[in-house]
Amino acid sequence: MTRVLRPKKSKAKWYVSFERKDRRPGRNYPVREAETFRNEQEAKAFARTKLADSQNINAGTINPHLPKRMISSKQVLDWLDEPEVDDQAEGTDTND
Repeated sequence: MTRVLRPKKSKAKWYVSFERKDRRPGRNYPVREAETFRNEQEAKAFARTKLADSQNINAGTINPHLPKRMISSKQVLDWLDEPEVDDQAEGTDTND
């Protein structure tokens, strides 16, 4: 019997995508990069630091995390001003 190796499942639920600051004309490498995070608070903290370098920042949840969120660069400032939500409490039922 052969064992099938499966890739480790990422625990990341959020991503922040940003435009690279060190772009050079004529270079052939990605213009954007993305970082992943376990919760929304970490993603927001990272997005705040990247705002100093670029206004072109997107964020959102990684599939299959629900509820699905997609934050465009026009919505980032409003998203950063939203009250903090405890990701651990999302989807839990307190009426047992």
